Amino acid sequence: MTLTFRNFIDGVSADASDGRTLDVVDPATGEIYATSPLSGAADVDAAMAAAAAAFPVWRDTTPAVRQLALLRIADAMEARADELVAAESRDTGKPLHLTRSEELAPAIDQVRFFAGAARLLEGRSAGEYMDGLTSIIRREPVGVCAQVAPWNYPC
Repeated sequence: MTLTFRNFIDGVSADASDGRTLDVVDPATGEIYATSPLSGAADVDAAMAAAAAAFPVWRDTTPAVRQLALLRIADAMEARADELVAAESRDTGKPLHLTRSEELAPAIDQVRFFAGAARLLEGRSAGEYMDGLTSIIRREPVGVCAQVAPWNYPC
């Protein structure tokens, strides 16, 4: 059975805007096991626009709400660990036991770490640089960013 992956933009599953696809190959067997959207600039633009539109709501949430959201993500990852390990192993060719110990366990731990860090957004006095004024460091979300992850891991 061949799986079909889709983009997830603004709460909706979607194909690439121009319909292009890419075969996903299991590196351990050479078998094509899925089809994925071959997303382009229009898809990235749509995702960035959706994220930018959602940003003000996320920015204005309390640390408690952010923490709870991240803890729920970590719990969901843990609950679906076997499924996530199998999917990652099939995609990368990495053995199941290594995927579980070197990929999933640290990923869950990192999400939980940042859930705790969500409550530590305090300002700190950086010093008195001008007479009568105190400089303060304030940590707050500043906007949306995009990332490109390597596609050829673990080569």
